[in-house]
Amino acid sequence: MAAPQTPVIEPLGRHHDRNGFSCGEPALDEYLRQRASQDTKRRVAQVFVALGSSESEIAGYYTLSAAAFRRDDLPPKLAKRLPHYPIPAAVLGRLAVSSNHQGRGLGEHLLTDALHRVIAASNALAINAVIVDVKNEAVKAFYQRYGFQPFPKQPMRLFLPLSTLAEAGTPQDVRIQIKQ
Repeated sequence: MAAPQTPVIEPLGRHHDRNGFSCGEPALDEYLRQRASQDTKRRVAQVFVALGSSESEIAGYYTLSAAAFRRDDLPPKLAKRLPHYPIPAAVLGRLAVSSNHQGRGLGEHLLTDALHRVIAASNALAINAVIVDVKNEAVKAFYQRYGFQPFPKQPMRLFLPLSTLAEAGTPQDVRIQIKQ
């Protein structure tokens, strides 16, 4: 059996078929169809899509944007090493896989690609952590498998310190490791 092919992931463009995307979560489908292009134009979020069987089919997507958090939001052990002013972060705002492509590891590919982009950006712009807000326990469990941990006072908001990823080396060396 051949190894699965690494998907092509690129910025959202006009040629991508947003209306043909359906992941089973109406809010994520609606975002891609109605607001993703506007967010990109307004520089509120960058949207990246994984291609399906054609250059226009969207098999999955994710968004990245910038944010900040307070050191008091973190566990005390991590907070003590940080300054008292806002801590810069990247937000993985949305991540979705089309129903036609679920169960094939595409979510992990999208997450890996997002982390590679954040690490590359951190060479020019300070980024301390990646943050994701999860909608339910199943999504929370997905991210926790990759080392994300909840903010103590906001259990549905997770973070992954970039220092955890930096230990892996260059962005090309980063491999998502499932925690046992």
